[in-house]
Amino acid sequence: MERFIQFNDEQIDTMLLMELDDLVKTLIKQKEYSVEFRPHSYLDRKEKKVYVSHFWNHRPFTVMKNGLKTDVFLRAMGNFTHTDVKDLYEFEKQCQSLQFQSFATQVFTLVEDMRIEELCKRERPGTKKAFAVRQEIYLQYFQSQLETNIVKSIHTDALFNVIYLMLFSKSPLLEIPSISESIDLVIPFIRSQLSTCYDAKATSEVVKHCLELMAVLEEVLQKDMLNEYFHLPKVTSQEESKAELLSNIRRVDPLVNDDISKEDHSNKDTFKEEMKTWHRETKESGDHFLQYELEQGTKTNLFSENGRDEKDNNGAWFTLQGSKQQTSNNQYNEMEPTSLRTNYNQNEFKYGKANQHAIPIFLQPHMPTAEDILQYKEKVHKIEIYEKKLTKMIQKTLEQKRTWRREHLHYGRLSKKLTRYFTEERPRLFYKKEANAKEIDAVFTLLVDCSASMFDKMEETTLGICLFHEVLKAVKVRHEIIGFWEDANEATKTEQPNYFNEMITFQTSLQKNKGPEIMQLEPAEDNRDGFAIRLMSERLESCHERQKFLFIFSDGEPAAFGYEQNGVLDTHEAVLEARKKGIEVFNVFLSNQEITEQQRLLLQHIYGHYSILVPNVSQLPEVLFPLLRKLLYRSI
Repeated sequence: MERFIQFNDEQIDTMLLMELDDLVKTLIKQKEYSVEFRPHSYLDRKEKKVYVSHFWNHRPFTVMKNGLKTDVFLRAMGNFTHTDVKDLYEFEKQCQSLQFQSFATQVFTLVEDMRIEELCKRERPGTKKAFAVRQEIYLQYFQSQLETNIVKSIHTDALFNVIYLMLFSKSPLLEIPSISESIDLVIPFIRSQLSTCYDAKATSEVVKHCLELMAVLEEVLQKDMLNEYFHLPKVTSQEESKAELLSNIRRVDPLVNDDISKEDHSNKDTFKEEMKTWHRETKESGDHFLQYELEQGTKTNLFSENGRDEKDNNGAWFTLQGSKQQTSNNQYNEMEPTSLRTNYNQNEFKYGKANQHAIPIFLQPHMPTAEDILQYKEKVHKIEIYEKKLTKMIQKTLEQKRTWRREHLHYGRLSKKLTRYFTEERPRLFYKKEANAKEIDAVFTLLVDCSASMFDKMEETTLGICLFHEVLKAVKVRHEIIGFWEDANEATKTEQPNYFNEMITFQTSLQKNKGPEIMQLEPAEDNRDGFAIRLMSERLESCHERQKFLFIFSDGEPAAFGYEQNGVLDTHEAVLEARKKGIEVFNVFLSNQEITEQQRLLLQHIYGHYSILVPNVSQLPEVLFPLLRKLLYRSI
């Protein structure tokens, strides 16, 4: 899709983003967490996201990949496991009284990252190589930033650059240039204070060292930092209270007896016995009310990660009395669903997390007008030569298959050529006629992007759609043609209506009078491709045909409400899911000008090598003709 203004036209490598997303889920062990790009890397516990930094863009692929992975390691392994949220909250409260808050928070983030980096390398030694690349790039970056900030007299930023070089420099004889007279005097103190940070064992110790450092620098610095190199997200009181609750419910008092079971269960024979406890009184399961406080017992090597969920009705410690009377409320079991949307949201992640608030709304085309019929006839006349040629080729192939005979068999009908009986030791004298061939065992779905950017391509696009429809109808192949778009005016954070206009359905695709409805395809609003592909794949999966094809006619990347960051990735995942179901997905990229290398890479990221590029949309019938012929031959 062409945009008049593009503030951020970065194209995301979908395969790399999926790899990072899987890495996050593996390390955190929670499938709700996902990866997104931001100017800075940090962990957002509330939104359940790991943000990786744009800092690594426009670098060699190996450097970029290792850099992004270290962002994930620091957030998913480090901050998630080893950073204490309660200490973060206390640090933020104490920072409010500081004059240079940006400097303080960035120094704290830097030292905390250094601490958890060592923990990550200790837990997973395989991460050392990636972290080595990270340090090398950052050392070069902060060295250049130091020179720039000194020239521009941005003293506070230059001091932060010096602190990074002190912490990570490989040489003990690091030469520190002069920044300002007041800052130069405290450099020995800063060096000694930073040396104690290497011994920090917890977030609370990092907080202590940073506040001690700031107590001196508050009297030396004149301005706060201009640049933000590292970002420390705000900790809400809810997150802090949750962390405090988790710490309070852990057992800290010892058991009455502190013995450990020495019994070895590894070599014991085990057996399983089925105990049938079903009874009509227990047909429906209820809640369990027995609770125990374990104060004494023997420690064993049996562990469990599955805790019992707390419920509001866990304690039945009281009885209620009341009287019967008529109320104004209705019986719940007699209430009807309010709309299709209620039923749809019961499985909100069925069509992808990015589409959890997308609502499918199916429309039926209105009765074709006389103008629609006239336009359709004109388009059919333009593609008539392709339609007749392809139809004739397919029908001829089907006829040959019907009359084809297999010869030289051990059994079947006796052939008139009996020479082999005298010349061969084991003659094959029989033949078989091929059974009447079935019709083409395939089904097609054509999805047409009806976004606003298609306004100058829809006329020629309908020409290619007409070719598909007429050929498939002539060779008796079921198909459907659907235009899709998202209403940008109605879309909100909690509801994004997506419209699907069913021009031609599977039930009506072979009817002779169907076709003029295609003329009702027209550009509308946005396009949420991943959602549309998943929805159509679900319909194709229920079809009985052996070959299933899904075509998406579009003019660029998906764009919809809240879909800018992950639209490409979501569409790519939808394509992979469809192909796993045995559906062949093709993209027909439509353009009215020369296709750029950036657009080629974008389509390759989404559809792989199954994208047909049409630089001149008026040539669409010529491009579709050989493709349709090849697919139909495969289905015979």
